[in-house]
Amino acid sequence: MYYVSKRLEVAVAHSLRLDYESKCNRLHGHNAVITVYCCAETLDAHGMVIDFSHIKQMVCEKLDHRCLNEFFDFNPTAENLARWVCDHVPGCYKVLVQESEGNTAAYVRPGYENAAL
Repeated sequence: MYYVSKRLEVAVAHSLRLDYESKCNRLHGHNAVITVYCCAETLDAHGMVIDFSHIKQMVCEKLDHRCLNEFFDFNPTAENLARWVCDHVPGCYKVLVQESEGNTAAYVRPGYENAAL
């Protein structure tokens, strides 16, 4: 099995839809660090799992400098964002979304809980 990871920084804004009082209910921004993990049993014709620039294009083109509430119909939490990225990057099995130094969410595709990287 081959494994690669790509770390990206994106500027995003969002407000969370919560049923309790929170400052996150108000529009705010993050310089989020998103780490995308992909794997493949065989390499493509170019000898890659996936081209790093393609991961960057798929994630940054959709997310960077956007208000996530205008783009998604789900509550744009870090957890939901991690799942969305994983579902939209071919070969992706895990995504970490770090909103700030102390706040990170992860999504791991079922069956990949013990995967490398």
